[in-house]
Amino acid sequence: MELIVNGRKTFCYTAGKPFDAAKPTAIFIHGVLNDHSVWILQTRSLAHHGWNVLAPDLPGHAKSAGDPPASTEAACDFVLALMDAAGVDKAALIGHSFGALIALEAAARAPQRASHLVLVGVAFPMKVSPLLLEASQNDPEKAIAMVNTFSHSTLAPPPSSLGPGTWLYGGSRALMRRVLASNPRVNVFHAGFKACHAYAGGDAAMLKVTAPTLFVLGQHDQMTPPKAAQSLVRAAQHPTVVTVPGGHQMMLEAPEAVLAALREFLQP
Repeated sequence: MELIVNGRKTFCYTAGKPFDAAKPTAIFIHGVLNDHSVWILQTRSLAHHGWNVLAPDLPGHAKSAGDPPASTEAACDFVLALMDAAGVDKAALIGHSFGALIALEAAARAPQRASHLVLVGVAFPMKVSPLLLEASQNDPEKAIAMVNTFSHSTLAPPPSSLGPGTWLYGGSRALMRRVLASNPRVNVFHAGFKACHAYAGGDAAMLKVTAPTLFVLGQHDQMTPPKAAQSLVRAAQHPTVVTVPGGHQMMLEAPEAVLAALREFLQP
């Protein structure tokens, strides 16, 4: 599905289902140097069980035009504009990593528009090491290798994810290279990391969120360890915390556990 958001073409994955205004809507927001495909199991399941699903490629990423968001706040503006373009008054906002910060800021900026908030692999502050920041700008292949090492805790996913023989590290590297190459004008890798690193409003934003909030944390996450989410958990008005196996890319490493947490939380 393509929408025009802020005058630019935006691709949204809907899991092959037409948008139905009578159904509840879930918006899935990916992280740095990813695209909509990281949510493949979770989006398809919700779309086949009564939900509208909108999983956009962020501006300047993959199939979406425009400039990549220079800040978490700018990305929040995009999400709210996306909701307007789709005619969605209220949605469950679900984000991973940088996408979790974006979802948090949107739920704080417009609390009446968030029915639920789901923060997957979140941390605040989400500081990026100087070495990784520098590598993302000047040696992206090195940075991609570093991120993959820290983002996974197993070599192969369970059969329920992408099938026997899938190599998580290789698949993730291929995705990151593809997203990086999709924008020859702007280094979306470095832009995303800078936005994560600079975001300072997390705790204050969490205090403004009125929607029930689910924290999905990876047991072996080295990029955003569970302890790094605790200030947000303490600030949340209605928190639920679920720890799942796997590392930072838990949607692919522990897809059924992440899906089970989502489905339980999103029940009417």
